[in-house]
Amino acid sequence: MTPPHITDLPIRALSVDDLHRCADLSEDRGWLREDHKWGLLLAAGSGYGIDAPDGRGLAAACVVTHYGNTSTGPGLAAIGMVLVADRYARQGLGRALMTHICNDVLKGVPLTLHATPYGRPLYEELGFNTTGRAEMLVGAFREDTSGAHGTARVRRAVAEDLPRILRLDAEVFGADRTHMITRLPAFADQLLVAEDRTDGTLTGYAAAWPNMHTHVIGPLIARDTDTARSLVTALARGTDRVLRTDVDVRHEELLAWLKERGLESVSFNAVMTRDIPGLPGDWTRRWAPLTVAAG
Repeated sequence: MTPPHITDLPIRALSVDDLHRCADLSEDRGWLREDHKWGLLLAAGSGYGIDAPDGRGLAAACVVTHYGNTSTGPGLAAIGMVLVADRYARQGLGRALMTHICNDVLKGVPLTLHATPYGRPLYEELGFNTTGRAEMLVGAFREDTSGAHGTARVRRAVAEDLPRILRLDAEVFGADRTHMITRLPAFADQLLVAEDRTDGTLTGYAAAWPNMHTHVIGPLIARDTDTARSLVTALARGTDRVLRTDVDVRHEELLAWLKERGLESVSFNAVMTRDIPGLPGDWTRRWAPLTVAAG
């Protein structure tokens, strides 16, 4: 009996029970295992995968995170963690998986993703357009002693802050993501809020979550650069790990400040969308995503 062509292999739903298979796939491609992040994405989103025909884990995988709701379905879906095992690379498997996800599973749903230069041509073929860029920064943070780290009042979030965080997040992100943000207290090592010193209005919030040897800063939502600096400085004080964050390149002032503080540019990703001209919400207050894998 002739075995099926690799691109004809069935695509199945993934669950948290597949976490170790997803982490193994990441490691196979030279990525970090990122078990903690995979756990969040598989719990809050929808994973899709192709079992390897040789019986060794997954041949390919991706995760979709849905946001908001309309009468016809989600208001926005983010695609991330698109991976193909090295031994099955360049055989059309990634194209087959993404074509199925974009044109069948998510047909008619506005889509977004962060693309590496390697993956960008495929996504362009699938109808995605580049509508922004994000710069990844990594490094040991050196606190600014000049006082330019911001003057907003920052404190640890408490349970009573969650409704305010959700309202601000929906306004800035442009879609409801309650199912993701309500997981932050358990997922992140730090969750901070920034408030106006005059009237106590919530002006921003940010989290730092563990990813292997780093703490990732995200999401970072802030009224202005001053508030963003205050949140980053407070998060940095709470860890001795190297920091990572992915900042919208339009926030030039914050990027320059982070580099002065010891973080270095590692790479750029294209922010791409399909069926929408750009991401919804208010980009001026959206500084960094929770993770690029979830939009």
